[in-house]
Formats: sequence, structure tokens, C-alpha cells
Amino acid sequence: MGQKIRPTGFRVGIMIDTLSRWYATKADFSDLLIEDAQIRRYVKKRYPRSGIARTIIERTREKVTVYIHSARVGMIIGKKGQEIDKLTKNLEDLVHRHIEVKTIEVNRPEIDPQLVAEDIAEQLEKRASFRRTMKQAIQRSMENGAKGIRVQLSGRLGGSEMARCEKAMEGSIPLSTLRAKIEYGFAEASTAQGNIGIKVWINNGDYLAPEESNDGAHAEARKVPQKPTRRRKG
Repeated sequence: MGQKIRPTGFRVGIMIDTLSRWYATKADFSDLLIEDAQIRRYVKKRYPRSGIARTIIERTREKVTVYIHSARVGMIIGKKGQEIDKLTKNLEDLVHRHIEVKTIEVNRPEIDPQLVAEDIAEQLEKRASFRRTMKQAIQRSMENGAKGIRVQLSGRLGGSEMARCEKAMEGSIPLSTLRAKIEYGFAEASTAQGNIGIKVWINNGDYLAPEESNDGAHAEARKVPQKPTRRRKG
């Protein structure tokens, strides 16, 4: 079961919150969902090398707030905030709503699976050895405090005639343990031989542990309900 289900989707509503935080009626839901996809696609396309880990969208009646979690916040903000003002105006023209953009820095990109996957994709597009790239990514993540990491590459690896799948793993990745902070990232590398898919799972500890997440992206872990104690009579 743990191998067939996306870890983030498996934990939504139990340990983590959704990336789109708003409520809509049945008539408006599909239109707003498409708007969210357009906003995320535009932000990712505009800043392809700024290390965007995730884009969280919150809506009220008056405005749409876009939280961009990035490893390179300076590229999005720009000099004296000029770049973020341009982004806000372009997003408002795209969806025709009042938009507020906020940036949140990812302090440790080495243990963010989406950023690790994109870094591997960038290396593969530069024709680096896929085995060395996987090994270096795993080593960096473990050195920066990850409890476990698993990397899977699929495609025509090394320019081979037949597509295959290569896996590498270090540490523990308990996919069926809901309280484990398993995060997932996916990226594609466009090479001359074809696209290579990169999947990354990273175990960053326990949601119920006292320490908080490195970038504040996750909701607070829910407290485990305590069983009522029964007192014996007499």
C-alpha cells in the first residue's frame, strides 16, 4: 500500500494541510481550481531556477493570497521589490482578481524533496552521470539531518536503448506510518534521448516530535488523544 500511494496525499487531512486553502460552492469550485493551477504554472514558468518548493493559495471574498516557498527568495522579490510587484500585476491580469504575493524562504533546500528532485534533473540535463548525481543528492540530504531518503530515476538512463528504473536508498522511509514526516517530490529532466522522471522521498522525522518544520510549511501536528483514566472504587 505504501508504495502505491503518494505520501503527501496519503497524509492530507491527517497530518498536513492542503496546498489550496479555501472553500467554494459546487458551481464555483472547478473555476477556482483551474485558477489555482494557472497561478502555480505561471509562477513556476516565470522563475524556473529560483528553487520553488511549493505554492500555497488562500482565498477570501476580497483577495487571493499566494505564498511562495522558495530557496532563492531574492530572485522573486527583486531589487527594491520591483520583481514581486510585476509578478503581482501579471497574476492579477491572469485571473482578474486582487492578489497579494508573499514569499517564505526554505532554509534547508537539501532536505526538501521537490528541490532535490529539481536539482537532480538540472544535473542530468547537463549530461552528468546519473549514479554519481543520485549518490551526491543522498549524501547531502543525510548530512543535513534527513532520517532517510529514497531516489528513483526512470527513463533512458545513460542514453541506453531500453528505458529502465534505478533506485537508491539510505536511512528509513516508513511509508505506511502516518505520523512519519515523509515528503515527496517529482521532476522531469529533458535530455537528448528523452525525458527522465525523478521521484524523491525524504523522511524528516516525526510530525508529533516537539521540533518544528524548517520552513513552517506544515500545519501543527495534531495532539494524540489521551485515553481517559478510570479510578477504582474503594
